Amino acid sequence: MAEKILLNSADIENIVSENAQKIYHDLLDRDNFALVGVQTRGVELARRLQNRIEELSGKKVKNGILDITFYRDDLATRGMLPSIKETRIEFDIARMTIVLVDDVIFTGRTTKAALETITAFGRPGAIKLFALIDRGNRELPIQPDYCGYKITTKVTDAIKVQLREIDGVEDSVVLVEQ
Repeated sequence: MAEKILLNSADIENIVSENAQKIYHDLLDRDNFALVGVQTRGVELARRLQNRIEELSGKKVKNGILDITFYRDDLATRGMLPSIKETRIEFDIARMTIVLVDDVIFTGRTTKAALETITAFGRPGAIKLFALIDRGNRELPIQPDYCGYKITTKVTDAIKVQLREIDGVEDSVVLVEQ
């Protein structure tokens, strides 16, 4: 098993900053959007994007937290009971632009579950997707609108994202080749 560092703390900070600017500048209605982080590391990445967009705009940005557990299509095959985490959407998503934020996009199934979960709260005007890492191997026709780093991996490989606020270690993204 070989490990290769793909991104360090400075790389991740630059990705967040650059994508916050892209997201902010792409918005047609800057007063009617929200960032929603997918549990677990997507929540922290959404918070970082939120802070940067608030610096750019001078305005408070709505944010939410999404747990997709009950919308996963692999619950029966995972072999363990799911850990339920917080979902918090404290605003009306109707006609808003929602930017879903996740750390890694792989098969697309987590994003599908996130789409199903968020639309249970209403019908947004648009949903965009930010992924820190796109590792390829899609099973569904889902692509990120904003992506920090793209790499093609083997299905058996793993991507390990570590964020200081969650993992207690320096930010990094590591490819673990099997």
